[in-house]
Amino acid sequence: MSQWFLKGIKKGIKTEKNFDDKFKPDYPSRLEGKSGYNCPVNAIKNGEWDENKCIYCGKCDLKPTKDEKIYKINDKLPKMFKKSLYIYPLDSGTCGACNAEFNSIFYPQYDANRFNIFLSNTPRHADALLLMGVYTEKMHDVMIDALDAMPDPKIIIGFGSCALSGGILGSSINEKFNVEIAGCPPDPYTIISAILKYKGGVK
Repeated sequence: MSQWFLKGIKKGIKTEKNFDDKFKPDYPSRLEGKSGYNCPVNAIKNGEWDENKCIYCGKCDLKPTKDEKIYKINDKLPKMFKKSLYIYPLDSGTCGACNAEFNSIFYPQYDANRFNIFLSNTPRHADALLLMGVYTEKMHDVMIDALDAMPDPKIIIGFGSCALSGGILGSSINEKFNVEIAGCPPDPYTIISAILKYKGGVK
């Protein structure tokens, strides 16, 4: 963030246009290599790396690649959402990091609005429910109520390792989402890249 800020002051750049590799972080990004590390969240099994379980602690021997495309698209986006997509975030119990990274995509540095990606303040006006945090039974009814309030068609985005696999605590919904965005927390590059891929505006 500080590098981008200083670059903006010197050159008058307010919004990243091409997601310059120079500013992409090492973590989270796709990891490669081999590791015999006994991963506490089971993100490494028989030498294979699971992006949905990884909390990117940096303690294993796997090396970051700066490839931020650590997401999965599990179906096709309804055509009516290709022009614009309104997202309602639902926190089921995060540490706050996922909230911060998701909100940052609407800041001037990334400006997701230019891609017709918008934040909705209510599920009644949302196209997509973005679920973040550890799944808890007490939040189950809240999630169902939010889904019921959304007009059809609707999509669900699983966001971060806690939502996708339970993270450190190990409590997750254990179902596939329309879009699964990995990371602990996901980086703005990953978030925007995943949504653009889903919308069909692939880089």
